[in-house]
Amino acid sequence: MRVLLKFTIACDAAAAWRAVHSPTVLTEITAPLIGLESIDGLPTAWEPGDEGALQMRAAGVLPVGKQLVHISETERVVAGARVRILRDTGIPLSGPLAALDVWDHQIATSPVPGHPDRTLWRDRLVIGGAAAPVLWPALWAAWQWRQARIVALAPSWAYDPEFEDA
Repeated sequence: MRVLLKFTIACDAAAAWRAVHSPTVLTEITAPLIGLESIDGLPTAWEPGDEGALQMRAAGVLPVGKQLVHISETERVVAGARVRILRDTGIPLSGPLAALDVWDHQIATSPVPGHPDRTLWRDRLVIGGAAAPVLWPALWAAWQWRQARIVALAPSWAYDPEFEDA
């Protein structure tokens, strides 16, 4: 089963790609619906091959399970545009999502042609297992939340403050 999102955001593709790699941005995207805490320490920015475990908490309080994150990435050129893809093939370790046999989350970013300050964001989650049909509605709703948060937060990702002369 799949959850698919495709939308544009108000920041350049380089800023979006940096944000995709940020555990801090991930916590901002899921908050306050789901709070995330590192179990074994996360890097400042995820790189291919990185792994880490997260504790998920509903509303930031109630433990709802642990999730292993395993990062890889690829790059393609499609219709002349550079498309960068971050993939998380980790797996839920505990909680309701641990009933899933498959967890494949991919985020692709690419510049919007003719709009250097806009990025096309594609977010795909593939889940599998006997529990997938039961869990899919909740994950679909969570991904709608993600989209709203990404759209709201994206303009801040490229913000470079002006420095005043002292």
